[in-house]
Amino acid sequence: MTANEAAIPGFCRDCLHQATGGRRCSACGSPRLIYHAELHQLTLAHIDCDAFYASVEKRDNPDLADKPVIIGGGKRGVVSTACYIARIHGVRSAMPMFKALEACPQAVVIKPDMEKYVRVGRQVRTLMQELTPLVQPLSIDEAFLELKGTERLHHDPPARTLAKFARRVEQEIGITVSVGLSYCKFLAKVASDLQKPRGFSVIGAAEALDFLKEKPVTLIWGVGKAFAATLERDGIRTIGQLQTMEETELMKRYGTMGQRLYRLSRGQDERTVEINGEAKSVSSETTFNDDLCDYDDLVAHLRGLSEQVAHRLRKADIAGQTVVLKLKTADFKTRTRNRRLDSPTRLADRIFRTGMQLLDRETDGTKFRLIGIGVTDLSDTDLADPPDLVDAQATRRAAAEAAINALRDKFGKATVETGYTFGKGRRER
Repeated sequence: MTANEAAIPGFCRDCLHQATGGRRCSACGSPRLIYHAELHQLTLAHIDCDAFYASVEKRDNPDLADKPVIIGGGKRGVVSTACYIARIHGVRSAMPMFKALEACPQAVVIKPDMEKYVRVGRQVRTLMQELTPLVQPLSIDEAFLELKGTERLHHDPPARTLAKFARRVEQEIGITVSVGLSYCKFLAKVASDLQKPRGFSVIGAAEALDFLKEKPVTLIWGVGKAFAATLERDGIRTIGQLQTMEETELMKRYGTMGQRLYRLSRGQDERTVEINGEAKSVSSETTFNDDLCDYDDLVAHLRGLSEQVAHRLRKADIAGQTVVLKLKTADFKTRTRNRRLDSPTRLADRIFRTGMQLLDRETDGTKFRLIGIGVTDLSDTDLADPPDLVDAQATRRAAAEAAINALRDKFGKATVETGYTFGKGRRER
């Protein structure tokens, strides 16, 4: 290693000892060293839990440690996530379960336990918020963090603070995370994917153009399969090709998306970490083992899903004013129907009955493989569920639901069931 290389800042991610050159830590012998010229100047990070659902299940059942694990529904469902052993066999998120089992027949399939995952996700989030108040969650298991100005608080530059955080999550919570450190959101998120699992990657400003040059255009946020096909038809496959084009030309071709292509291809991303990144919707869905077309059969599932949504709304102390019904046909076509209520709600009864009305128009003999229900237009609960002065029955049902919730909170979810969940739905006209 030359004198210049030895001068590049670095440290050991396992013991945090300062690295002064070489491929192994001089203190603990670990090969997990990180060097980068901008290591102590960069402050914006993306943290992503590794194969989160599967990692939690392996943590809770050590017998699964060396086995391929898939989190998902039955044979008709899709893969929520898969551990890295299963991924080696070709299993991917959102893959139909039957294809996943064809690729990895020896996999252990576990039904998702969302309440447990949310609980663990909150533990990780709490540790994030001890690093900085500027935490922007993207999902249950990932977030952006801005650590500028935290050096005095933690007595370390952000890079070392993040390494300590990753080690603490592993020791205290029992799962692993990958860290991406950069100067902007786009490249921080890209960096967190580079060395999974237990990764820690840095992309600095000086290297951004060269780093991006050979990457496919699909690396850019917002470029999905359809838009990538459009760019392919125009002869654009790599980000480097975008770097040679003018902003006006790209905007003329692709509108506002052209401006995004121009800027992100050059590593230009001025988005800041926003702490007001609350959820925009709350929903729940299920995939059937066999396609369903009968209204009463669909209603039985709809009631249980409505109760799950209402439970999550109560836990978060929020309400939603627009109910959204989701259906997926046997040939994988998705239908969404929505209705805005007069006031926000967090009642399963209101969500369910609105969903029934939306469902009534869709049950014309079409076979469905999935049903989901949710709410959007979220707000606090101050104006939620006022007494219904027209429908006295609705007020009584709300009181009954409150009593049922109290029983379930005290004695468990299965304490009280409704007739609907036993398939006793009734088409309302």
